Amino acid sequence: MDNKLERKYGLFTAICMVVGIVIGSGVFFKAQTILTKTSGNMPLGILAWAVGGAIMLVCLLTFAFMAQKYELVNGLVDYAEATMGSRYGYYMGWFATTIYYPAMTSALGWLSARYTLVFITSVNPNFPMTIPAAEGGCIIGPECMALTLFYLCAAYAVNALSPRLAGKLQTSTTVIKLIPLGLMAVVGIIYGLASGTLTNNFSTIAQTEGFSSNPLFAAVTATAFAYEGWIIATSINSELKDSKRNLPRALTLGGIIIIAVYILYYVGVAGGATNQQLIDQGATVAFTNIFGKVLGNILNLFIAISCIGTMNGLMLGCCRGMYSLAVRGRGPAPDAFSQVDSRTNMPNNSAVFALLITAAWFLYFYLSNLAGTWTGPFVFDSTELPIITIYLMYLPMFIQWMRKEKDQSVVRRFVLPILAFCGSVFMVVACIISHKWACFWYLIVFAVVMAIGGVLDKSKKQKKS
Repeated sequence: MDNKLERKYGLFTAICMVVGIVIGSGVFFKAQTILTKTSGNMPLGILAWAVGGAIMLVCLLTFAFMAQKYELVNGLVDYAEATMGSRYGYYMGWFATTIYYPAMTSALGWLSARYTLVFITSVNPNFPMTIPAAEGGCIIGPECMALTLFYLCAAYAVNALSPRLAGKLQTSTTVIKLIPLGLMAVVGIIYGLASGTLTNNFSTIAQTEGFSSNPLFAAVTATAFAYEGWIIATSINSELKDSKRNLPRALTLGGIIIIAVYILYYVGVAGGATNQQLIDQGATVAFTNIFGKVLGNILNLFIAISCIGTMNGLMLGCCRGMYSLAVRGRGPAPDAFSQVDSRTNMPNNSAVFALLITAAWFLYFYLSNLAGTWTGPFVFDSTELPIITIYLMYLPMFIQWMRKEKDQSVVRRFVLPILAFCGSVFMVVACIISHKWACFWYLIVFAVVMAIGGVLDKSKKQKKS
């Protein structure tokens, strides 16, 4: 078996991967969350989307410049290794492989299943389910769990058996998911201006239960899930044609597209329903008000497709996690995990590990976040807290980039990294304020997983011997 991946993806696929991974379910259901966290304050909600997008963009641009200089196997690990050294690169890769990628992938598998069932039950209210849809069957019912497992296994199979097909799936789902977003942005704004709903929403505060003492921080933290995932696109660094040119282009263009789509969609939704309706019923009510019940319910199908596309992109990065460590001679069994199948040109052993660890995180997500079976201190949001951790791990990388890269321009070496550093600190602080003690318990889990990674580091054992 050859242990190198061939360059099979072009610029358009890379852009679709950036856009497709980020634009998933978050833009649909986080709009309701952000309105709730800002107590129905529409301008403050837009500011939260803008702040979250700006933080993503400056981080993204900083890594785009790193991508022009560092290229090996997996962008995130490459950049961590080049700026902070091989040991830090290993722990960054271990974190991404065991926590970041699989935790998000498992949640997207569930969201894909949830919205698939929401669409089915909206079209056919009599669709037989063990737990009726009105009682939460689309969220925690056995049909939802079974469909989640099917989607996760299907995503694994597509990526492991046919990476080219996985790339085409990413491209097609990205194009499909932009249709309802663009339609709502344009038609919703026009409809809202004509009906006066949009103007009224900007001047009227809705009624919400509870009140956050730091609504902007809480709202920006909520945008973190919607904006996150772009770094996973760097996992195809070694499979991208002319990656030193195309990866920075894909990151930059993809980031600009994402921010524009999110803000315009958010405003468009505000034109289709009152703030109170959006808080109580979600974005579906805006689609129903504008396009009618039939077309409005089709939104759930587009959401499902959107989630499937995002899950596919996450699984794409997830499958390459152990491989990115193994080709460096790091982690457990590097000889096994660095193997690439000669027929599929995929690191199948690494992909199998990805499916296993994703299943483990889904088990945790279901028992602690969905079913509520697990209670106690070690119950935390596995979709938001790992995202905040990675922003914390970016900080020393930005500092080292500014210290080492003396051949870069002032903007590349100092301005953007400083802005990215400040934005990352903001995300960490916002997370602590929003999640409070849950951050502490999550960090204990994080520390244990990192310690296990240190024990299993093959390179470390070889050096001692």
